[in-house]
Parts: sequence; structure tokens; C-alpha cells
Amino acid sequence: MKKYVMAMMIAAATLASCGEDKVEQAAGELLDRAEAEYAAKEYDRALLTIDSMRHAYPGAIEARKRALKLHQDVSLSRAQDDLAVTDSALQAVKREYETLKQKVDSDRAALRATEEELHRLNLTRVRMDSLQVRFDVQCAKIKYIHKKQKEE
Repeated sequence: MKKYVMAMMIAAATLASCGEDKVEQAAGELLDRAEAEYAAKEYDRALLTIDSMRHAYPGAIEARKRALKLHQDVSLSRAQDDLAVTDSALQAVKREYETLKQKVDSDRAALRATEEELHRLNLTRVRMDSLQVRFDVQCAKIKYIHKKQKEE
């Protein structure tokens, strides 16, 4: 009887280890897909694939470790791309604001500034402030990701 129980335990352990390998393999395939999406600069899809892998295979420890690094890389690249776009837009709006401000200031001095000019200047200022906040947030996100990458 003891031999039978021991044989059953060994068989169960063997099957469990085979199951773990299959789980790691399936998770690895999803992770490979996420890496391909990252290489194609499909950042949102890559993040969704990583998230799907995490939910579908919570026991795939090695794949999850790889996924963490990939998630950081994807998030960093996405933030850097967004920062570049935001910076370009911010610079353009700053130039527009300065041009409008000079015109409004000269019109104010001559007492001919219109309500439309003042309204447009204020809206441009709001857009500029909004882009500045977005720029600052992206910079902070990039710094945080770099910090987390150095910790590992």
C-alpha cells in the first residue's frame, strides 16, 4: 500500500511539473507576442497583451518577471513618444501666445483691444498651461520608470 501511495504522489508531482511547464510556455508565447507588438510600436496593444498574460497565467512566475521588465520598457517608450509630441505642441502654442500677447499689449496701449482678442489670448494661455502640465507629468513618469529600472 505504501508503494502505491508513493507512486501516486510521484505521478502527481510529475504531472504538476509538466503542467507548470505548459503554463510557462503558454505565458511565454503571449509575452513573445507582446514583445513583437512593442517592436512594432503598438504600445497600447503590447500593454493589453501583457495584462492578459498576467490574468490568464498568474502562476507563470518566470514569464511574469519578464513581463514586468517589458511593461516598464513599453511604458517608458510610450511616455517618451508622448513627451516628444507634447513638447512640439507646447512650443508651437508658446510662440502663438507670445505673438498674441504682443499684439494685445500694443492694442491695449492704444486703447483698441477687442473682447475677441482678449478671449483668444486667454484660451491660448489655458491651452499652453494644459500642455505644460501634460509635459511635466510625462517627465515625472519617465523619471519614475528610470528609477524603478535602476532598482532592479
